[in-house]
Amino acid sequence: MKLVKTALPGVLIVEPVAFGDERGWFMESFNEPRWRLALAELGEPQPRPFVQDNHSCSRAGVLRGLHYQLPPHAQGKLVRVVKGRAFDVAVDIRRESPHFGTWVGVELTAENKRQLWIPEGFAHGFLALEDDTHFLYKTTDVYAKECEGAIRWDDPEIEIAWPLPAGLAPRLAAKDAAAAVLCEAKLPLR
Repeated sequence: MKLVKTALPGVLIVEPVAFGDERGWFMESFNEPRWRLALAELGEPQPRPFVQDNHSCSRAGVLRGLHYQLPPHAQGKLVRVVKGRAFDVAVDIRRESPHFGTWVGVELTAENKRQLWIPEGFAHGFLALEDDTHFLYKTTDVYAKECEGAIRWDDPEIEIAWPLPAGLAPRLAAKDAAAAVLCEAKLPLR
């Protein structure tokens, strides 16, 4: 596995190694010892162990996010697309961070097999770019409704450049459409 730093410190692209031949391909999608070693080699902090896996399926134009969880159930997420394509986004929501409100976006596809590591203290969202896009992610804490938070996908302070066709609005859950803007959201203290 190869870890690639993004423009947003702490958020990493994970490029697994796939071995292919005329039969197809094989890859190790996650290996705990290699994950920890790769993080250490980059000088990145060691996250808590993964404790929950999630799987969603979305139609083209569905936008999920920007979601996060507050302590004591803050989550780091390792995300990937196993079918279809998605534009995946992480936003730094740590108020004391010099990158507060900064975002980074990466296209994740079944073909490129890339994953994105989003540490605690970041909001996460994605836009499905194809019908039947399957999104898998590991989290470092369990979901806790009382700790969930969301920021508007179109917050003018963040200015995410979602790859939406001109004039088309994304398909949103009611809670995402009603989410607060960054300056009004309840955010983690650290």
